[in-house]
Amino acid sequence: MSKRLQVVLSESEFDDLRAVAEDDGLTVSEWVRLTLRHARRQRSTGNIEQRLAAIRAAARHAFPTADVDQMLREVEQGYEPS
Repeated sequence: MSKRLQVVLSESEFDDLRAVAEDDGLTVSEWVRLTLRHARRQRSTGNIEQRLAAIRAAARHAFPTADVDQMLREVEQGYEPS
């Protein structure tokens, strides 16, 4: 279901918005929806310090690694009956 959002702008603000939207080949409504979606995606989620702490904690660990093909062979060997 769609919801309507009403935003009150001065006439000059609306004229500026209309000009920008027209430059992009969009209606004002389309331009506003795209701009709001973009702003929502750009908004940071979570605490940056918590994120950095998690990355630093993970970086302190040393796990065995191998060539991808070798790891896949070893996984497949684990599925074979002994």
